[in-house]
Amino acid sequence: MKLKLDGFGLLVKDMGVMIRFYRDVLGFEIKEGEDTANVYLEKDGTLFLMYGRKDFENMTGQSFGYASGECGHFEIALGVEDYDAVDRAFEEVTAKGGKAVMEPTTEPWGQRTCYIADPEGNLVEIGSFNPVK
Repeated sequence: MKLKLDGFGLLVKDMGVMIRFYRDVLGFEIKEGEDTANVYLEKDGTLFLMYGRKDFENMTGQSFGYASGECGHFEIALGVEDYDAVDRAFEEVTAKGGKAVMEPTTEPWGQRTCYIADPEGNLVEIGSFNPVK
């Protein structure tokens, strides 16, 4: 059996809030309404899904546990063109409501990176390995 990674999904508590964040703050091209049960889109060649928690539980017939606050179970990684763009993106995203988790830092392995949290506490990394434009 060969399994191919198509994408990833988030199980969300408040679909409207999460749609507005990913669409209006991070620039994802979400076309579904804020009252939808799930979002299904492709971002830069990667499938991105958001499912309403209750809808997913009804579909599977199971209940699940969910972390609260900032959640360090995984991250969504977004790349930008260079180090300066990391700084600009951090400023823009936090000004629009993203919660600052780690300010832009150049790591020993050559990546400039920062972290913010979405409204439900999922970590979003913004980074680049390119020092100049």
